[in-house]
Amino acid sequence: MNKKELAARIASTSILHGDFTLRSGRKSAWYIDKYLFTTKPDILRELGTLFATKIPEETSLLAGAELGGIPLVTTAAMATELPCIFIRNQKKEYGTAQQLEGLLQPEDKVVIVEDIATTGGQVLEAAQTIQSLGATVVCIIAVIDRCEGARENIEGAGFAFDSLFTTEDLGITEISK
Repeated sequence: MNKKELAARIASTSILHGDFTLRSGRKSAWYIDKYLFTTKPDILRELGTLFATKIPEETSLLAGAELGGIPLVTTAAMATELPCIFIRNQKKEYGTAQQLEGLLQPEDKVVIVEDIATTGGQVLEAAQTIQSLGATVVCIIAVIDRCEGARENIEGAGFAFDSLFTTEDLGITEISK
C-alpha cells in the first residue's frame, strides 16, 4: 500500500461526521477515531514502515503515550528495531508506581510517536515528562496533524515536529472551531 492508499484507508476507516468536542475543548463537525485505524493490522504495519522513514538516525528510544500511542510506538519499534517506552497519563499508584513503562536512560535520544495532533497538549506533557527524567526528546511525530495549532505549540516549546499525514491528505479541508 502506498502513502496515498494508506491515507485513503485511514480516512475511510476512521473519519466520523457529527457534533464532536475534542480534547482541546474545540468543537468539530468531524472526528478522526484513532481506535478505528490503530486496531487494523494492515494500517498499523504500514504506519510502522512510514514512522521508520521519519525517525532520525541518532534516536535510541521511541515513546508513546497511553492509550492511542501504544500500538503506534509498538509498530514503530518493530519496524526500526529500536526499544520503546510507554508513558502513562498519570503515575500508577500500585506495583512499581511508575509513570513510564520500559527503560529510559538519561543519555537516551527519544522520538515520541503520537496519534492525532490537534493542539499538541498531551504530547507536550509526555515530552516534558521524558525531559524531566534527563533524556532528550529528538522530535515528535504524529500520524495525523489536524493543522489546528499543534505544530506551532510543539515547535514553540522547543521540539521538532513532523507528521505522516495532515487532514488535507485525508480529504478534510474544514477546520474545527
